[in-house]
Amino acid sequence: MDNSKTVFTVNSYGKVNLRLKEMLDSRGMHRNTLAKAIGTRFEVIDKWYKNKVEKLDLDILARICYVLDCSPADIIGYDK
Repeated sequence: MDNSKTVFTVNSYGKVNLRLKEMLDSRGMHRNTLAKAIGTRFEVIDKWYKNKVEKLDLDILARICYVLDCSPADIIGYDK
C-alpha cells in the first residue's frame, strides 16, 4: 500500500494565506490606490486584502509585486 500523503489521508493539510492587508497597512497604502496602480477593480484587491481569493490570478499577483516592490513570498504564506 502506498503511504504517501494525499488530501484524502491527511486530516489537516494547511491553508494558503494572503498577507496583502499587512503589506498595505505597513505602507499606509489604501486598497483603492493599489487597484488603480495595477489597473484592476477595487473588488479584486478587496478579496486579496480580506484573504477571500479562491483561485490565484498570477497576472494580478505579478502586478501587485511590481507596484509594492516585493516578491510573491511576501504576499503568499502557507500555514500547516
